[in-house]
Amino acid sequence: MVDPREIKQANQRGSARLAAVQALYQMDIGQQSLEDTLSQFENIRAGREVEGEQYLPADADYFRHIVRGVVQHQLKLDPIIDSALQGGWPMTRIDATLRALLRAAVFELTQRKDVPFRVVIREYVDVALAFYDDEVPGMVNGVLDAVAQKHSEGYEGPAKA
Repeated sequence: MVDPREIKQANQRGSARLAAVQALYQMDIGQQSLEDTLSQFENIRAGREVEGEQYLPADADYFRHIVRGVVQHQLKLDPIIDSALQGGWPMTRIDATLRALLRAAVFELTQRKDVPFRVVIREYVDVALAFYDDEVPGMVNGVLDAVAQKHSEGYEGPAKA
């Protein structure tokens, strides 16, 4: 039997991941500082209604960890993403939302060894489904799977549905 506290933590981390992607997008497009963005999302957006959608309360510490981690490691993350993208689509050719999503996911895959790769991939595919309804979620799955295979020991491939 699953402990309800584990479900709540997982849901809060999922919300933190979604909020982190939104914050990273806003920083990319709006040229906002890290601290201004963190403050805005923590005080206004995390765990509330955003553009008509109701979100679960986010794990604020995890949200900050992802956003700060992406900013700190971006010069390492972008080449990893570039090498995993297929068909000559460098980071500069993908839209800002997808860039933010891939940066957050690859940060977790490469820097958070305590979080199972399958969990990270599944969660960010779910985030992609919140923004895209075409082939993008499948592409996200493929890119993250390629990153996980290249940057992990013992990765066994994508989880079977």
